[in-house]
Amino acid sequence: MVPAAAPLDLKSLEAGLKETNAIGFFTKIEIKNQVGDLVDEFRAVYQGRSQTSLSDLRSAYDRLLLKVLALLQDGDPRLAKAIAASRDSLWKMLSDPKTFATI
Repeated sequence: MVPAAAPLDLKSLEAGLKETNAIGFFTKIEIKNQVGDLVDEFRAVYQGRSQTSLSDLRSAYDRLLLKVLALLQDGDPRLAKAIAASRDSLWKMLSDPKTFATI
């Protein structure tokens, strides 16, 4: 049995997305902006500047991850698998205010 790879952290995810040839340049910029918007929304929630619920943030997170996975599945299945395997650990980092503060 092959051991599972360690979950990706946000820096590793960002590096993998930058390096992949499975996603075009402009799509990478679009994804980066969407990730930035999502991170900003988490920050606003934790600072009390937004009434958005964690459930709403989870929905936005899931949609973004599914979009990225769809873009990667044929062109970079290794990265797609790593992202899919890291889905819950990435969510835990984002959804915990203390962990998020260290990002």
